[in-house]
Amino acid sequence: MNAQMNSTFRGAAAQFISKQHPITHKQEVCRLYRASLKLLDSWAIDRTIFLEEATKVRASFDEGSKCGPDSARAKALMRGAYKMIDEHVHVDRYIRPYMPSGSSFMRNPPPPLEACYPLGIPDEVLAEFKGVPMEVEVDMSRPEEGRMSKAGQVLVDLATKRVY
Repeated sequence: MNAQMNSTFRGAAAQFISKQHPITHKQEVCRLYRASLKLLDSWAIDRTIFLEEATKVRASFDEGSKCGPDSARAKALMRGAYKMIDEHVHVDRYIRPYMPSGSSFMRNPPPPLEACYPLGIPDEVLAEFKGVPMEVEVDMSRPEEGRMSKAGQVLVDLATKRVY
């Protein structure tokens, strides 16, 4: 029974575990280019400096595009670019103000409809908001000991400032 239960559990878990599909060389280069521009945006605050440096980054990517995707030179360029990104990671990367962890994120949240209509929410207003979530649920606080927050467990990578 234990072996059958184990296989049943694995079968159920396999439905929810998404398999990562291999990406093409072109997709990997595009992601690397985007990551390098985001990193550059953290270091170059002035837009004119950013545009000058972005032109240099683009030129280096265009120079590498002349070799085939399976060539040793292309693989060496990719390894070098990943190494350069890892070496130049910004300690306090730039986050857009309106994104989570940004300075203006949820600064002016929409008021609850109960506050707008204290005598009761009209039916036409409810019909207009049908299917739209009425509450914005972004709980970034640390859950109490022994309790989970509504959003589940929130993990923050302090090095990259990503919220998981």
